[in-house]
Amino acid sequence: TILKAMSEERRNHERVQLPLETRWEGMSGRHAARISDISLGGCYIESLGQVTVGESISFEIQLPTGNWMPLTGEVMYSHPNLGFGMRFRELSEAERDLLADVVEYGK
Repeated sequence: TILKAMSEERRNHERVQLPLETRWEGMSGRHAARISDISLGGCYIESLGQVTVGESISFEIQLPTGNWMPLTGEVMYSHPNLGFGMRFRELSEAERDLLADVVEYGK
């Protein structure tokens, strides 16, 4: 689709298909969901929970090790009743390293 092509052009990071459990909290409350793909720049969260583009979200990703990694991000786009695209915010060097390991694991 045109929308998908446009969003892919904006990406600066390699995205890998990797289903991961996530828990997120935004203006619509707390939700359990699943991440379908992830990169060093962001991820796509499959969720019925409602979000607003530009909204700041706190969430945790369950890593392949079973540990949970807390993150924050901004909603970049939304597909109501399907999910939304997130851009990570304020990653520490340790968080970036951990995400790089997760992306490598998903290849």
